[in-house]
Amino acid sequence: MNTWRNASLAVTAAAVLALTTACGQDQGTTTNGQSVGAAKPADAGYGADAGYGADAGTANTAAAKPAGQLAVATDTKLGKVLTDGEGFTLYRFDKDTASPPKSNCEGDCEKAWPVVTADNAKAAAGTDAQLLGEITRTDGTKQLTVDGWPMYRYAKDTAAGDTNGEGVGGTWFASAPDGKKAAAAGGAAAGGTAAGGAAAGGTAPADLKGLSVRKDAKLGDVVVDSKGMTVYRFTKDSAWPMKTACTGECLDKWPVVAPVDKNDTAAGILKKGFVTFDRPDGIKQQTMDCWPIYTFAGDKKPGDTNGQGVGGTWFAVSPDSKLVGASE
Repeated sequence: MNTWRNASLAVTAAAVLALTTACGQDQGTTTNGQSVGAAKPADAGYGADAGYGADAGTANTAAAKPAGQLAVATDTKLGKVLTDGEGFTLYRFDKDTASPPKSNCEGDCEKAWPVVTADNAKAAAGTDAQLLGEITRTDGTKQLTVDGWPMYRYAKDTAAGDTNGEGVGGTWFASAPDGKKAAAAGGAAAGGTAAGGAAAGGTAPADLKGLSVRKDAKLGDVVVDSKGMTVYRFTKDSAWPMKTACTGECLDKWPVVAPVDKNDTAAGILKKGFVTFDRPDGIKQQTMDCWPIYTFAGDKKPGDTNGQGVGGTWFAVSPDSKLVGASE
């Protein structure tokens, strides 16, 4: 029995070693003083600045905000967005759940994403009041929900009408009046796809895989995510050992690509080094050939390639994980 157990443990250890060394990821390797292979803290799923900024930790930013008389504002990029009684944009968090309604933003997360309380909440004109609800948080606060989704403000929105929280960390999005993610008319909602075909610069097709290939008129074949958004690599990152140089506010502009199942990846995309990177900030990120991959907040619709060549360090990714238009 002991011989069998020891042999089994040896095989398991070998498999783990093969996975980590395939990308040069070692438990002792550090990034910004943190172990790359370290276990993620229980409340770190919001990411470093992908949910709360380094400058958002002051007491005044942590205070919950009353909903008051809700209203609907029209944003030039996002279309109809829900605002609170002071005109500030309301947001929803992908790591929350609507059924059942539950918030997963606590601790430091609340400092950058102040909870919107249900106090004196009144439905915006022309919206369904029955969509409004509330949850009781662990501290007893009654938080407003819209169609089950808990509502928040963003600490970096300093004036009514700001939408600086849109797309932060790839998990935070402005709320539409019905609790869905806001999206301009004719476009795909963030986190979803639009029905119909996809011309370059148009909406994403409904059948896109987690990662697909799109033929760009200028760049040739480039990898896109499930929303049809161009995928990028950062030359300051490292694949061997696997490290990221995009942390803090960088993630506001360059959200990570969330882990993708290999079976949900289009043919022709390199599967070598197709692993999940446990970043030191707690975010799980997809890699290609062990390189961390991102999208760009400046790309507003499928087909955009506004991130190409930014700073001479960001480039679209080819199906074989090479940098498009750059020498490696």
